[in-house]
Amino acid sequence: MSKNKVFSTTSAKRYSLALYELANEAGLLDLIEKNSFALLKLVSANNDFDNLIKDPTINQVTLSNVIIKICENSKLENLFKNFLNFLIEKRRFFYIEKILKNFLEICSEKRGELKAEIKSAKNLTESEINKITEELSNNFKSKIKLNYKHDQSLIGGLVVQVGSTMIDTSIKNKLQQIENRMIEA
Repeated sequence: MSKNKVFSTTSAKRYSLALYELANEAGLLDLIEKNSFALLKLVSANNDFDNLIKDPTINQVTLSNVIIKICENSKLENLFKNFLNFLIEKRRFFYIEKILKNFLEICSEKRGELKAEIKSAKNLTESEINKITEELSNNFKSKIKLNYKHDQSLIGGLVVQVGSTMIDTSIKNKLQQIENRMIEA
């Protein structure tokens, strides 16, 4: 692993924890969490903004002005705006996605939530997703934060992962197992 990659991961975690502590101290944790989701959504939905973040030739003043406008238009919390400007000033805004994702993970961990991922061949309804989340919460005796993805390549069935536990009932997996047995024979 390169020195830069280690540095960026370590730095991101430190900045994430700092944001968590600031938000928690100010009693704005829920609001800052919503602001983080909103900014991450903007980054993933808007290629121009994503490119702006990653462009090393953009100067700090321009980037700061863009962030101020976004914060005003989206009515983002002042503490969050100040944190973003601090990252710009320290030339760490390039890591904003990593920092905010780590921040959201910290929030989730502090609430005692387990992360779970589910992939299904069939497009699930909101009620089906809620029922699965409820069932997983009961089985694991913990709050579950579920990330759902529709994956047609599974052909049929589900793949559920909660922490290090994985349950794969997909037809794709069963076909793969049959193929492996045929190769071994």
